[in-house]
Amino acid sequence: MAKEMNTDQINEEQKVQMQAEQEQIKQNMKHIKHQILVLSGKGGVGKSSIAVNLAVWLSMQGKKVGLLDVDIHGPSIPKLLNLEGRKLQGRENKIEPIVYSDTLKVMSIGFMIQDENAALIWRGPMKHHVIKQFVSEVSWGDLDYLIVDCPPGTGDEPLSIVQLLGKADGAVVVTTPQQLAVTDVKKCLTFCKQLNLPVLGVIENMAGFVCSHCNQRTDIFGGDGGKQMAKEFNVPFLGSIPIDPNMVAAADLGKPFIYYNKQSPTAQTINYVFEPLLQSDKQIETHNQENKMKIAIPLAQGKLTLHFGHCEQFAIIDINEETKEIAGREDLTPPAHEPGVLPQWLHEQNVNVIIAGGMGQRAQQLFTQNDIKVVVGASSSTPEELVLAYLQDTLQTGDNICDH
Repeated sequence: MAKEMNTDQINEEQKVQMQAEQEQIKQNMKHIKHQILVLSGKGGVGKSSIAVNLAVWLSMQGKKVGLLDVDIHGPSIPKLLNLEGRKLQGRENKIEPIVYSDTLKVMSIGFMIQDENAALIWRGPMKHHVIKQFVSEVSWGDLDYLIVDCPPGTGDEPLSIVQLLGKADGAVVVTTPQQLAVTDVKKCLTFCKQLNLPVLGVIENMAGFVCSHCNQRTDIFGGDGGKQMAKEFNVPFLGSIPIDPNMVAAADLGKPFIYYNKQSPTAQTINYVFEPLLQSDKQIETHNQENKMKIAIPLAQGKLTLHFGHCEQFAIIDINEETKEIAGREDLTPPAHEPGVLPQWLHEQNVNVIIAGGMGQRAQQLFTQNDIKVVVGASSSTPEELVLAYLQDTLQTGDNICDH
């Protein structure tokens, strides 16, 4: 009987301790608005590079960002940010993260290891304890976003961080196009579903190589496995990022590509991929706008261009469907005109219809796949004239000048 009472007492003490720890985490994280995990079921897909560039990109948008590396056995963040050799400092029973810039703070087990070649031979409980310190004892302060770089797979570290954070905004899942990677990454999507962790989107990394001399694109891995996987699991597909030798070199030098190569075509593609993550409630915004109509007009010198692929800007026209009147207009500069990019990008802008002069059959198929109705054969005119004619069923269309 005494033994049974002793066991009950221990269980009660453990319960009290767990509640105290949860409260400590809650208090320490309460000033962080959004928490995004970067996951993958496969190693070598560039997940840490995506996490670093996402954190830096958000900081470039004026957001206060924290970057947490919970890859205990293979921390890459210090190398990718050229922070190797930096040591942590403590203050008032808190651990101060490494300050990378005025708007970016970084934490990694790599800052605690003196020998970069040392192997941490730790079991699950030890890893859980360290990750708990990262969220309960690191002085993150006020942040707009905390980006968490998780190791590949669905083991101790991802499970611990999901459980400790409690209510993260969701996960960004990274894959490469080939089926070998996709097969493993699917397990990561199942992991998110089982833990009720929303999937904010899938990023397909290393999707093709564009030669810097001839601009010819080669799909080294082949296929579009990331997009198909997102469709199969009914989660957003954020886009594809090509292989760029400059991105590899930037990683080795510890210079975030999105900052040091911001004008490059690859950086523009990354901007497009990251844009939906700027607000974690983007999906809610999209849902609220499902029943609203937006019409896109490809422009050159302010008027409809005869081929959408040659446009300088897109006029995005908001429509009041009840009155069939124009409610607003926004002119946007599109990302680099690579195959499949514009349909995905306009879908992210919640466009329902595109009115074009000419468009090839393959492009029309891609727009249809992105739930955008295509109207071709329109003559050059102002966006407002074209849209009003379309709404009044008086839009006159001729031959599709690019029917191939």
